[in-house]
Amino acid sequence: MQHMAAPHKSIKRSSNLFVGLSLAIIILLYILSTEAFGSILHHPKLQMFKMMFLSIMIEAMPFILIGVVLSALVEVFVSEQTIRRMIPKNPILGIITASVLGIIFPLCECGMVPAVRRLIQKGMPVYVATTFIIVGPILNPIVFWSTFTAFRNKPEIVYSRMGLAFAVALLVGLIVHRIVKTNPLKGSESAAAHSQDAGHHHNHGTNQRSVFNKLVEVMRHSISEFFEMGKYLMFGAMLVGLLQTFVSKGSMIELGHGVGSSNLLMMGFGIILSLCSTSDAFVAQSFITTFSQGSLVAFMVLGPMLNLKGILMMSAVFKPRFVVLYSSLVILFVYVGTLLLEQFVLK
Repeated sequence: MQHMAAPHKSIKRSSNLFVGLSLAIIILLYILSTEAFGSILHHPKLQMFKMMFLSIMIEAMPFILIGVVLSALVEVFVSEQTIRRMIPKNPILGIITASVLGIIFPLCECGMVPAVRRLIQKGMPVYVATTFIIVGPILNPIVFWSTFTAFRNKPEIVYSRMGLAFAVALLVGLIVHRIVKTNPLKGSESAAAHSQDAGHHHNHGTNQRSVFNKLVEVMRHSISEFFEMGKYLMFGAMLVGLLQTFVSKGSMIELGHGVGSSNLLMMGFGIILSLCSTSDAFVAQSFITTFSQGSLVAFMVLGPMLNLKGILMMSAVFKPRFVVLYSSLVILFVYVGTLLLEQFVLK
């Protein structure tokens, strides 16, 4: 009973926090308004916030749904033994395998977190799962096609994006393989015990369960994870909407004219804007006369790997130390990689 009470308290605490933050944002919108109380609903900044918030939610929700359904299918139909057989023991081959998975399952970064959590619980090595998080939103046919469409006259930008994404995934995956020796999932100890118990019952009851019962279980897992991940997506969308509404882009662009500083600025834009990887190339293309080609690659590579809504979702699933390690490595390698690309490729 104590094990049952702890997750319930945790869920209740996070829900209360989410409600409190949402109320604080609503109050802030009223305070910042200079119009009469009755005209707040028609205030231009509130209209812009609503547009940003809804566009992020509409864009991300389908991918969240795909991610949680895939996660539920893995939970119900894929055994731990199958996952372990799929992943080679050699770390380099494991990273390449994760890259291939990204091509086969073209998930947006929003759907990666729930799917990867289930894969780790099923026995996928952490470094392989980390690689999948990094390359999955970028190294897939849909993103390649959208990037090529946006930069048809500059194919070097397209190939630089894909190549840098793979290089970052390789380096981060190898470092995680070397450093991370314990399960980085939150509540991994109790989850492991639950998984073993569930696996015991699964092995004895697999032949007895009908396809209908399995599909019902898939729906149950999907609904549970959809609401769990959805609340973090909502808060992330609120935060991104506020930043895009109240932070002047013009003043930030003025900072991006120095060597290297434009890369950092566009990386910051990638984190803040939290665009989907299937559409960010068209936003990057609009900056082609303002920023260097390397900074545009930095924007398109870092954004899908690390953005505000993704950080919130990762923080709900992974331990803080792992989130900090992942974020630091990705930022470092993307920045250094784009500097090298500007020096040798994107001249």
